[in-house]
Amino acid sequence: MAVSLNKGQKLSLTKSGGGTLTRVFMGLGWDAVAKGLFRKKAVDVDLDASVLLFDTAGKLVDQVWFQQLRSKDGSVTHTGDNLTGEGEGDDETIYVDLPAVPPAVSTLVFTVSSFTGQDFSSVQNAFCRLVDAAQPQQVELARYALSQAGPHTAQIMAKLTREGSGWAMTAIGEPASGRTIRDLLPAVTPHL
Repeated sequence: MAVSLNKGQKLSLTKSGGGTLTRVFMGLGWDAVAKGLFRKKAVDVDLDASVLLFDTAGKLVDQVWFQQLRSKDGSVTHTGDNLTGEGEGDDETIYVDLPAVPPAVSTLVFTVSSFTGQDFSSVQNAFCRLVDAAQPQQVELARYALSQAGPHTAQIMAKLTREGSGWAMTAIGEPASGRTIRDLLPAVTPHL
């Protein structure tokens, strides 16, 4: 059963039967808020899931987003850009092969940003979720609702950090401004 995380809450990424996780994905989902007189039509909102990879000194090592769908070492893969948020479930997904992440990388920070510049008052039912993807039946480990509507165009969602031989996830949920991960870098670094 998945844990519903609150802002700042941390979860150790171990399997229920013991051992460490090997392959996970971070899913992002959202719906556009219906606008207009009868609230029948929703305007498309292009949210983008991204991940920044940092070393222990806080130096950016790599990035994965809609313009670079794979990390240089191949340990992190983005499945592609969803321009509307239409459909059920995850709209964008980023896979992480945890044992393949280079030892120099200590933190992966997941962000979401509105490429079209619409703020989060145009979005509803937004969430990120971490899923154990190594099992035949994928198991949702944690879910974090990105429910904070407002004038911000991005959020620092969550981070994965090395802890000994394993990993932990921390929900961040910090509003930010920016359309791409390059814009978000200054807002991300305080969370390393």
